[in-house]
Amino acid sequence: MTQLEDSEVSRPIADAQPESFWRTFAERVPDPNVWRIYRITFALGMAYGTAISVIALFLDAHGFGKLAIGKLAAWFAAGIVAFSLPMGPLVRRFSAKHVLAASLAGYAAAVTAFPFMRSFWAIAALRFFDGACSVGVWVSSETILLSRAGKENKAFVTSLYAIAVACGYVGGPIAAWVCNKFLPLEFAFMMAGLIAIAASAYVLLRLAPDLRQERPEAHRLAATSERSTLELLGRIKTSCFGTFAYGYFQASVVLFLPLYLMEHKGVTQPQTMVIPAYFAGGMLLFSNYAGRLGDRYGHLLLMRVLGVIGMTMVLGFVWLDSYPVMCAAVFIAGASLASISPVSLALQGVVARPSEYERGTSIYNAFYAAGMLLGPPVSSYLFETRGGAVMLEQLALLWALFVLFAFRYRADDPAALRRTSLT
Repeated sequence: MTQLEDSEVSRPIADAQPESFWRTFAERVPDPNVWRIYRITFALGMAYGTAISVIALFLDAHGFGKLAIGKLAAWFAAGIVAFSLPMGPLVRRFSAKHVLAASLAGYAAAVTAFPFMRSFWAIAALRFFDGACSVGVWVSSETILLSRAGKENKAFVTSLYAIAVACGYVGGPIAAWVCNKFLPLEFAFMMAGLIAIAASAYVLLRLAPDLRQERPEAHRLAATSERSTLELLGRIKTSCFGTFAYGYFQASVVLFLPLYLMEHKGVTQPQTMVIPAYFAGGMLLFSNYAGRLGDRYGHLLLMRVLGVIGMTMVLGFVWLDSYPVMCAAVFIAGASLASISPVSLALQGVVARPSEYERGTSIYNAFYAAGMLLGPPVSSYLFETRGGAVMLEQLALLWALFVLFAFRYRADDPAALRRTSLT
């Protein structure tokens, strides 16, 4: 270990110089291209939030039942799964910048065409294409972020990325609500398309070329020592398990926690509509702080701690009966479990080599999509056959398995090796 690394690990928080809020952010993220990715991510979150808030209403108004709506959501996840792994080679071949611009334009076309489709299979095909374009945005954006974030700032940078997504998701439904006050429902989809195509143009006009293009010789040299896909998966396995668990949990709890609260806890429908705000609030307030802790003390250690806290909150819903206490539990679950996602992405950025980021982020997103695809059918089966409590217990069990897995492979985090060398 170098003297610099030793000092970075052992430096106490109290020794840090006090800094203003904005100065801290500007100094820790000096690359303007990272901030451009945040703006693009916020815009895409706005587009997603605008469209998602009215999709179910639009489909219901055109005669699609709940089962059909659920199947159409599965087609979206299938598009993500199908294109996650191929997206890495595409990013390498055409550059993250150009794949990002093309994916945003593709999403804009898909969401704009959505209200003009009427048959199930036409909408299913469009949702599949939507998923393919979405994973193109995620893989290319995350590749750019990981390549431009300093090694000591990975989780800090990815936590701001998660915050940009969340802020967009908050603003999108508000924009859709305002739009629907004055215009037909279809115009919300067109608004989402306009936001996405503007983001695509911004990428082409303002985003710098990939670092691979700026330093081609260095990347060609690094490529000679790249690991196989299986070896790379073995290196980033804890990140992949973390994002799989979060995708599984997120897709399940959004659908079934409101039903559980209404059927078993006597919570009214208006009260359940507020529940997601507490989850998002916890994530927004804590994820950047979690990123700082992960960068300082180790990403995998923090993920284990967050997993234990979140698992406890999920189990708590089996016994909690007070609505304010349940809101507090949801807030803590958002602060813990939602923060695992950006920290797990940062861990991947630390353990993978820069020349492997494209493949790494594509594998990472494949696991996230697999969780989204598997979670709802398994959770719905348990809910229907064994009850809501068992459904929640299996979600808690999943997080317990992740914590055990992350403890078993704790040496995968370079911070664990640094701590061992200091003792």
